[in-house]
Amino acid sequence: LSPPFPLSSLSTPHSFCRHSRRFPAYSSPWLLSRLTVPSDQSISTVTGSSLQDALISFAGMFFSILLLVQQSILHSSAGKFRDTGYEKLMDEQVLINRLISRDSDYDYRVRPRGTLNPVSSDATAVDVHANMYLRSISKVDDVNMEYSMHFTFREEWVDERLYFNSPSLQHIVLSPEQKIWVPDTFFQNEKDGKKHMIDKPNVLIRVYNGTGRILYSCRLTLTLSCPMRLVDYPLDVQTCFIDFASYAYTTKDIEYHWKDSKPIQIKDGIRESLPSFILSDVRTNSCTSVTNTGVYSCLRTEIELKREFSYYLLQLYIPSFMLVAVSWVSFWLDKDSVPARVTLGVTTLLTMTTQASGVNANLPPVSYTKAIDIWIGVCLAFIFGALLEFALVNWAARQDIVRNQYRTRHQTNILYRMQNEANNHSAYNGHYTALPMEPPRMNNNHGMVLSNHLLSSPLALTQMGTARVGLSWWGSLWQVKYREHSRRIDLISRVVFPLFFVVFNITYWLRYLVPYLAVETKTL
Repeated sequence: LSPPFPLSSLSTPHSFCRHSRRFPAYSSPWLLSRLTVPSDQSISTVTGSSLQDALISFAGMFFSILLLVQQSILHSSAGKFRDTGYEKLMDEQVLINRLISRDSDYDYRVRPRGTLNPVSSDATAVDVHANMYLRSISKVDDVNMEYSMHFTFREEWVDERLYFNSPSLQHIVLSPEQKIWVPDTFFQNEKDGKKHMIDKPNVLIRVYNGTGRILYSCRLTLTLSCPMRLVDYPLDVQTCFIDFASYAYTTKDIEYHWKDSKPIQIKDGIRESLPSFILSDVRTNSCTSVTNTGVYSCLRTEIELKREFSYYLLQLYIPSFMLVAVSWVSFWLDKDSVPARVTLGVTTLLTMTTQASGVNANLPPVSYTKAIDIWIGVCLAFIFGALLEFALVNWAARQDIVRNQYRTRHQTNILYRMQNEANNHSAYNGHYTALPMEPPRMNNNHGMVLSNHLLSSPLALTQMGTARVGLSWWGSLWQVKYREHSRRIDLISRVVFPLFFVVFNITYWLRYLVPYLAVETKTL
């Protein structure tokens, strides 16, 4: 093989370097062996030539040796590169072309047999092993009964058509554009969703060496429906599902199974991604469904969400408790303080109604009674009862006025009769002294004040003393200080209202709080 330049042009080192840069394939020992080197005869012939020509020839030989050393170093470096990674890359590319290129007989539209056993000629179902990596949970919507889940979904199965053996590769990685058969998995309770495509499609496809096993992994964000039972709201625990199955293949074609080890993996810090719930537990289950078109294999992820109660305790329960307690202040006000008692009762009632409207605005209009409805309803009943109590007190006060007026007229007649009896008694004994008759006076409480002369009457003192015999301190308080019915109603309300509210609280918290606290938050 002749080089594309005359060998006589390599007589000088400068020309050799120029040709080696232009034609690197010929800068080799083959080329060096053909260098024009002056022979002994020519040296003797040019004895009289200048010393400069001899030095040029020697320099050419020296540079030729340097180039030879350089080429050997480059060849050794290229060999090491091929041994470390280049040959593996070439091997992977050759395998991909051999397995799924157009020249191969692979058809991604046909499902595999799912086994490497060549003896089995009958078509068997492909066993698909799935697992999930939960990344975050957000937007738990009570009104629409839905939630959003961000997770990585992985599936593994065997495709015997992609079987290969390689001494240097553990697996090969396929791009999403390189089409292979993939299970037609869909999520049954999905409302909306997307695959992440920034900045490349978040899809991983691996084909493992010597097993024909395929790993398919993708990152998804789905909005899923979650039917909620709000009977115990806000002391409730909700269970939401992620159901996935094959859309077209029945159990004769595809069988879904959970991965044996760690079927559900959870990212650290996922609890902090839920502002109003606690991720208390995650379980796996199956949900194989039977329809008119066949039996379909289905897997289910059960996510148990425990609602955070501290927010509702501070924003709802304590304020409503305080409103009920404030409504009881009217029991301690005088019955004549009509503007104060009416304003207090109406204000607390309107405030409680506004608070109830705000709570119901964040909840769906369900047909059953919730725990929060019971609490708000009872609080409204106590506040409204305090307002009705004042109406009853006002009515009782007017009745006391009528009753006292009737009693005054009746007692006036009795006093006149007692006066006449006293005068007749004095006349009978011969000592007639006419007692001055004083009309009875009315105090501020519409009670009658007897005259001193009448109180000094032996008969009157005897009757009043007989009325007080056998009365205890409570009886004396009841008969003297709370003699009016309006005052007695206020006194009874001060005891009965708080007592019944305490009984209600004990019953309410035993019914709802104890089961709520019994749900333990497991370490995930």
